[in-house]
Amino acid sequence: MRKFYSTESEQFMQLHYSRLSEKDKRQYAALEAKQLGYGGKMYISILLNVSRHTIEKGILELKTPSLYEQIPHNKQRRSGGGRKKILP
Repeated sequence: MRKFYSTESEQFMQLHYSRLSEKDKRQYAALEAKQLGYGGKMYISILLNVSRHTIEKGILELKTPSLYEQIPHNKQRRSGGGRKKILP
């Protein structure tokens, strides 16, 4: 696997990533992967320990403003997202 960043830069990226919210993590990983081009998704998924599917979702959110707008302000997911409640 090709190494795009120095070890120090990778450590800073991992530290920054660990402090982000779920939505911000998804979009940060997507931005970094898109910047790197070919092999970027695989590299970022390994570096930040995130699935490539999550990176794809982040890219889709950034490309499609209507998807981004569906996520309410101060929320992590669109309405109806997340674990469903168990009925008694």
